[in-house]
Amino acid sequence: MQLRHSLLLTGAAAGAASAAALPAHAQTLTMSIIIPRLTVAEYHRPYVAVWIEKQGATPRTLSVWYDYDMRNGEGAKWLRDVRQWWRASGRTMTFPADGVTGATRAPGEQKLAFTSGKGPLGSLTPGNYTMIVEAAREVGGREVLRLPFAWPPKPGTTVRAKGASELGAITLTFGK
Repeated sequence: MQLRHSLLLTGAAAGAASAAALPAHAQTLTMSIIIPRLTVAEYHRPYVAVWIEKQGATPRTLSVWYDYDMRNGEGAKWLRDVRQWWRASGRTMTFPADGVTGATRAPGEQKLAFTSGKGPLGSLTPGNYTMIVEAAREVGGREVLRLPFAWPPKPGTTVRAKGASELGAITLTFGK
């Protein structure tokens, strides 16, 4: 599976290579998002948006999963069904968005990782933030989960939320 944003690298070689390339103050945000397996007659993979908000600041979209490879960009027209994200920042974006756009995901655990100071996360100023994950599915429902956190985080801090329908457990972990 190919992703268009930072992936969590494991192993000593990957850790050493990434540590050498990052400033000493860089932080990683690692997310685990569970897409539940639903038993419905007509199952469609959900469109999912992940973004962060800070009061008084412009929201930052970190990842959007949708049918970006449909003919004539047809999949993008359904992005507005991810309503809260669409109102917050989606309608101002151009799709596909390099480093942000990805394909819809199958049920199961999905992992994302972002590094402060680069990519869609960029640099964060100290303060209180909310990581938001929204899922919307054709012939299904929609669900939004919010994970509040303070920046800069203490390494090893974990924030959790659990969905009731379209999203399962979501875990946000901070590391060096």
